[in-house]
Amino acid sequence: MTRLAICPGSFDPVTNGHLDIIERGSEIFDQVIVVVFNNQSKDPLFSVDERVSLLSETTSYLSNVSVDRSSELLIDYARQHSADAILRGLRAVSDFEYELQITAMNRKLDDNIETLFMMTNNQYSFLSSSVVKEVAKYQADVSDLVPEVVQTALKKKYRVT
Repeated sequence: MTRLAICPGSFDPVTNGHLDIIERGSEIFDQVIVVVFNNQSKDPLFSVDERVSLLSETTSYLSNVSVDRSSELLIDYARQHSADAILRGLRAVSDFEYELQITAMNRKLDDNIETLFMMTNNQYSFLSSSVVKEVAKYQADVSDLVPEVVQTALKKKYRVT
């Protein structure tokens, strides 16, 4: 029996913290689908297509990881793909409070799909896509925060040479 996890997020852009969770999830599950969702409360820098492309390129070395996009409810997507679990990364207590609400709602909608929380590696506990974008906007070095392809994409977005 194949164990499938959905790893959802906005990934605007994908960071080394995201990749850490995806890599570790790929060691636990037989298959991981990383799904780009458009968070309507955020104003994205990258289009959904760009985010899917960046994720596909940065996870291409992981044979059991695929990348997709969705505009539907996460639990519906997970159900349609017969997922066993939703994989979420946590950085701090503040993340947990937000994730607890989402997990409770997902359990109410479908109690057959588990949500698994994975603590981020300590070196990425401060890292968020918002922080990366803010730092990159001011032309600071983000090379140790994001994959090289993302760093290049950020430079193009902010027209940095």
